[in-house]
Amino acid sequence: MKLNFGIGEEWKNLKIFQKLSDDERTIVFYAENKASMNHFRTLISELTENMNLKICLVTSVKDDLILKSKNDKIKSFYIGDGTARTKFFLTLKTKIMIMDMPDLESFHIKRSKVYPVHYIYLFHSMFSIHSYLRKGAIDNYDSIFCVGTHHVNEINKTEKIYNLKSKKIIKYGFGRLDWLLKEKEKIQNTLSIDANTIIIAPSYGKNNLLEVCGIELIKILLKSNFKVILRPHFKTLKDSKELIDLIKKNFEKNDNFTLETGIIPFNTFYQSQCLISDWSGIAMEYPFVFERPVIFIDVPKKILNSNADDIGIKPIEIEIRKEIGHIISPEKIEQIPELIIKIKKDNLRFGKEIKILRSNIVYNIENSAKIGGMYIKELLDQSKN
Repeated sequence: MKLNFGIGEEWKNLKIFQKLSDDERTIVFYAENKASMNHFRTLISELTENMNLKICLVTSVKDDLILKSKNDKIKSFYIGDGTARTKFFLTLKTKIMIMDMPDLESFHIKRSKVYPVHYIYLFHSMFSIHSYLRKGAIDNYDSIFCVGTHHVNEINKTEKIYNLKSKKIIKYGFGRLDWLLKEKEKIQNTLSIDANTIIIAPSYGKNNLLEVCGIELIKILLKSNFKVILRPHFKTLKDSKELIDLIKKNFEKNDNFTLETGIIPFNTFYQSQCLISDWSGIAMEYPFVFERPVIFIDVPKKILNSNADDIGIKPIEIEIRKEIGHIISPEKIEQIPELIIKIKKDNLRFGKEIKILRSNIVYNIENSAKIGGMYIKELLDQSKN
């Protein structure tokens, strides 16, 4: 592969990164998009603030907030998503690379050709591997930071079925969940739940709830005097502009309707009565954080892996769906206002049950970063021997 150097910011940052000493780039994080920091945040804090280690964070997000970090233990670099990034990966020299981007080696992002880098994969969803990632998505990583037992079982089964080389499995947890739980602790004594606020957060794809029954659902909720906050998937905002324009036309003058095109504030999530979703990853985060149920609109699930059935394990997001919420057919959404009233009365029982379920599914709740930090330190110590 022949790559030509450019003169842009990305190439300048790449050159600066490559000139760092070995000690300055021992641990590298790569952020593919803005969501990456949601999953890196607690681990980076553990490594730099509690363990006093230096890290580099390389990002493809031009306005990534990490670029403005004042933490002197963090060196950050913007490399874009073009040929500078391709060159970065091919020529990477570091002991440990931590990523939440799947499909390493499957497309244009390759393992280093010049150095024996140890690659760690950190999940950006609690969903099952074989249902939300492509076949082989994590096969070329060395260590996997698993969310729970379901990931461990899925990796072991996949390696056995496809006769793959064993990876190092770490019982890690879910850093984003840990961070959200701590954020909840900060505000739970100062805010109360607004019984009339409902959040709709669909996934992406032609069969997502917004495409299937979104307008009718919003009408039903508004007619029942609920406050509705709609947060379409960012890809839907980009690719389904006609639908979004139609939603604006129908509801933007209604004071009880909000179309959120950015990030819903954490306080708003906390104060909402319930979440309506389909197969979005937030549909597992919401009940595990706020201990309130989700109403699932039962549209077809988007499967990226056509070989998912090879594994023979029911995906966790299907397995526990009835335990973390209520499933409603798109043809029966008129029942939702009545269901929300039932949910209000049942919150105490649900809260107790969801705490038990959460502890059974997710490893090391509120302590995942410590586990990850210790493992990374062990890898560094081994490399010195």
